[in-house]
Amino acid sequence: MKRYRSGKVPKAFKVIAQFRNWEDLVLLTEPASWSAAAVYQATRIFTSNLPEKMAQRFMNQLLLPRVRDEIDSYQKLNYHIYQALRKALFKPGAFFKGFLLPLCESGDCTLREAIIIGSVLARNSIPIMHSCAVMLKIAEMEYSGGNSIFLRIFFDKKYALPYRVVDAVVFHFLKFRNEKRELPVLWHQAFLTFVQRYKSHVSSEQKEALLELLLHQIHHKITPEIRRELQHAKCRDAEMDEPMSEQT
Repeated sequence: MKRYRSGKVPKAFKVIAQFRNWEDLVLLTEPASWSAAAVYQATRIFTSNLPEKMAQRFMNQLLLPRVRDEIDSYQKLNYHIYQALRKALFKPGAFFKGFLLPLCESGDCTLREAIIIGSVLARNSIPIMHSCAVMLKIAEMEYSGGNSIFLRIFFDKKYALPYRVVDAVVFHFLKFRNEKRELPVLWHQAFLTFVQRYKSHVSSEQKEALLELLLHQIHHKITPEIRRELQHAKCRDAEMDEPMSEQT
């Protein structure tokens, strides 16, 4: 697989996924030395043929380290490895549990990694339930710039989010009410995108809390935009009250 460039994949490699000890067999092929094209073919084979939990292990043990090494060494992703990431998203549950969440939880995801991997998320269609679960998890994590990038990408997909997810994201931003440090632009951008997409999904109480947050966390260009969006928002509880008031 070190010299593989294109064409048929060796039959012996294609059948590895059928064995219980597939991890041991893969290690015999020295995955660290696989060509980029071989990484793509391996991802295609294992994503298609392994159950979700095993595909999750493949993505965590082999795909994630390779992607991070590639970005660290070359500041970008080889075309084949980028396509491997897109192929891995065909099993979104395995991809998120084995690749994206461990990357976010590592605490050392660089902005370049987040931007490149985020572009894969932005270009691919992802089922709403998987996206909601990931947004809940990221919203509960320690803050990092990479997490803000991923959240903003999910906000831009304009899902019809359940109120539970909206509430979790609101709480994520409200955690920064007493933050003394100056927050990066990425945080403010994610906040603005959330408000633009979901301002009508927050409650009146949450709206007031978010407006108060703007008094503590300020960006000279972005904060006025957020405030304007919130001030003109019709909250979800106000919408629920409307039919009652019209009848009376």
